[in-house]
Amino acid sequence: MPLKGKTVVVTGSNSGIGLGIATSFAEAGLDVVLNSYTDTDEDHALAEGLAKAHGVTVRYIQADLSNGEAARSLIKQAGACDVLVNNAGIQHVAPIQDFPTASWDAIIAINLSSAFHTTAAALPMMRAAGWGRVINIASAHGLTASPYKSAYVAAKHGIVGMTKVVALETAEEPITANAICPGYVMTPLVEGQIPDTMKEYGMDRETAIRDVLLARQPSKEFATVEQLGGTALFLCSDAAAQITGTTISVDGGWTAL
Repeated sequence: MPLKGKTVVVTGSNSGIGLGIATSFAEAGLDVVLNSYTDTDEDHALAEGLAKAHGVTVRYIQADLSNGEAARSLIKQAGACDVLVNNAGIQHVAPIQDFPTASWDAIIAINLSSAFHTTAAALPMMRAAGWGRVINIASAHGLTASPYKSAYVAAKHGIVGMTKVVALETAEEPITANAICPGYVMTPLVEGQIPDTMKEYGMDRETAIRDVLLARQPSKEFATVEQLGGTALFLCSDAAAQITGTTISVDGGWTAL
């Protein structure tokens, strides 16, 4: 299935993993809709730069994905959605007894419920077009758990479960739904955590990365946003037409432990 000219909507895509995936799709010739909750000149300049670099149409559409109607409106404003990448997410870390209710509600809304709303709005478009791909960015925490991340782990397990339901509901159509489960990925956010980790543990950079940040990642290497973009593109290829309702881990062996 030629991808050039199709439209991909990537939520939470003005930086990090989302931007990396969006860039991979632009390089492959798809028109791209970028999204985040902000609406700045920099956001729109990012879209313009991506469009100019790859000769495709790139738009930035602001949407607060904690609001279900706004999430659905994002897809409607896009006008087309051949590929939906649900990537938007936030995090908060605390023991359950201390976990703020507002943080729980926000994480479930953005990390899980928004994907329900965007998918519900996108599926009719995919059916009308006769082809579609739903790609949910879950996490190694969609398959395993860590202490103090109750909302995040619950949301990511929920994303994996919802992916299976979407796959079953579209199984006899040329639409697939899968979840990518990254481990630690090198993004600007993670890069910014390294100096604080070095200071907290009194370690040099290499040791802090290997023994703290990548303690649960057996490869002792970060995944890259380019690798995640390549995985997402593979799921849109003819070779992946019978891959649906499953997870693909890009985690350096984390979930093999």
